[in-house]
Order: sequence, then C-alpha cells, then structure tokens
Amino acid sequence: MKELWVGIDIGGTKTAVVVSANPPHVLGRSEFATEPEKGPEPAIAAIVRNVRTLVLAHSDGGIRGIGVSCGSPLDRVSGVIQTPPNLPTWNDVPITAILRNEFGAPCHLENDANAGAIAEFRYGAGRGARNMLFITMGTGFGAGVITDGRLYHGATDSAGEIGHVRLTPNGPVGYNKAGSAEGWASGGGIAQVAQRMTAVAQKRGAESELIELSKVGTPLTAKLVAEAAKRGDKVAQRVLKTSANRLGQALAICVDLFNPDRIVIGGIAMRLGDLLLTPARSVVRREALPHAAAACEITTAALGEQIGDIAAICVAVGLDHA
Repeated sequence: MKELWVGIDIGGTKTAVVVSANPPHVLGRSEFATEPEKGPEPAIAAIVRNVRTLVLAHSDGGIRGIGVSCGSPLDRVSGVIQTPPNLPTWNDVPITAILRNEFGAPCHLENDANAGAIAEFRYGAGRGARNMLFITMGTGFGAGVITDGRLYHGATDSAGEIGHVRLTPNGPVGYNKAGSAEGWASGGGIAQVAQRMTAVAQKRGAESELIELSKVGTPLTAKLVAEAAKRGDKVAQRVLKTSANRLGQALAICVDLFNPDRIVIGGIAMRLGDLLLTPARSVVRREALPHAAAACEITTAALGEQIGDIAAICVAVGLDHA
C-alpha cells in the first residue's frame, strides 16, 4: 500500500493539486481556476474533489500528509489564510483544519515564497548554496530567505516581504502600496507600467503592438508585453527595461540586507531570462555593496513551471530543515 504526499498550490489565478509518493517526483496533477471573486468556498470544494480523484487514481494507501502553498499574509502555525492581496475574499480561512477534517491527515500551510525557496534549495538552482533568497515574481512579488541552510521566518512569519518595500514615492501599486517593489516588478506591476508607458507613447505618435492592443480594449498583461518585446517592439522593451531596473533595485536591497550567495528568481524571470535579468544584474552591481554583490549569483529557478507543484509537496513533507 502506497501512501501519498498531497501538495496544493493556491494562486490568485489558478490552483493546482499534485500527489507524490517519492518527492520531488509528481505522480498526478490537476489544475483549475481559483476565481477569488466567488469567495473561497467553490475553490475549497474543488480542492477536495481533486484530492480525492488523484489519490484514488494513484494509490490505495491513503494520504501521508498535505501541504498548502499560498501567498501571504497567512498564519502558518494555526493554518489560516489571511486575505492575501491576490485572494481578497479569502478572509481568515482555516484551510488546514478544513483539509484535516476532510481527509484525516496532517496538513501544513506555508507562504509560496518560503515553499519555493525550499523547493529550489533542495532540488533546483539553490543546491550547493548556504545563504539563498528565492524571489516569487508572478501575480505577487516576495522572497523566501534561507540563512545558513535554514528557512528564516521572522518574528511574525513575515520575513522576506520585499514586495512591500517602497522603491519610489509614487508609481504603480502593488501590495496595497504605490511605488512598491511589487508595484514595479510583479506581473501585475509590469502590466501597470505597460499601461502608463503605452499611453505616453501613443500621445507621442509612436508605433507599437501595445498601442494597437490598447486601442481595441485588450488589457495589457506581462505576458503580452514579453511577447511583443521578444518580437522587437520598442515600447514593450522599454517597459521591461523599466521593470527590470526596479527589480535590480529590490535585489540590491536584498543583497545588502541578507548577503546571500545566490538569488533564485521564479515566475516571469524564468520565461524572460536575460531580457529581464541582464539590466537587473547591472543595477545590483551598481547599487549593492561591492563585495556582497560580487559574492552573489543571480539566476532563474531550475524547476521551471513545476516549482509551484514541488514547493507544495515540500510543505507536505516538512520545511523544518532546508
């Protein structure tokens, strides 16, 4: 009889459920839209259905443990999701109690940046490092911090919230703060930068795919900006360079504060690579302490699109030791 680890990765756009008998190998996976505007109940019901289906399909031995990875703020000790910015209707949801009651198995909750940090540290681009930061760069923007081989939570489990740091007095809004790192460098932030810069470029009579998309009412997204930039669109390239420079400022702050030997960046950075990281690295070399910057490698996550799945499994297995 084969007991399974269950990982649940709850995002603002989609939720994934995975099962594993031998981490990090994934035996089965399902995904569905989170739809936070409908509240948590439909998504939780879908989680329960998908867990049951996957466990039945891949094991007759039940569940060994459940891990939930989700954006902050949350209370990992009590297992409560506390209204993250990308899940505005998930107000104090006792997710671990709900799942323990449903499945009779241990259940743990961790923020997605910390979970991703452990996943990359154990199985990905963080292998061999001792002091590492993992940056989530998707709907939100945050960091998981590993110091001397151990995950650092902080006094209130809020360590690593670099997305809340204000980079400019004003600017795009992220983490409920104008000019924050999340406002400038997350997926939602890049979309805001694109809207502003496209409007200015249109007034100046520039030509751009982004301008044409805006004219027909297509919402600009980080994905559309990236695709246009790769095709040589000058406005899109300026948008990415602007966000990349702000990303570099945020990373320079991290280098000065935490002195990591490696910073691993997931999400958008994995898809854009050097288009984003080359200007960001230049800013770090210019702004961070020289000896700290020289000791820090900045790279993309090695686990690719699987990182959220493996991170959630890591939460199920346990994060006490990186």
